Amino acid sequence: MSMPGGMEWLLIALVVLLLFGGKKIPELAKGLGSGIKNFKKAVKDDEDDIAEVKKSDEIEKKSEATTADKNETKQV
Repeated sequence: MSMPGGMEWLLIALVVLLLFGGKKIPELAKGLGSGIKNFKKAVKDDEDDIAEVKKSDEIEKKSEATTADKNETKQV
């Protein structure tokens, strides 16, 4: 199945205009835009949280390794 051509897109736009009306379409577009914006923000926040957890894990591992080295030095 191929992508719709120019006439098909025009027909789809006409049907949408008839279903929702001229005043409702900008409200729908605004809602869709804010939904996409919120989704992208949530994804970015999750990526930042994951990076922060990884960084704190690395710091904790280095700290444990340093403590273990100090303990070995004291025992010898």
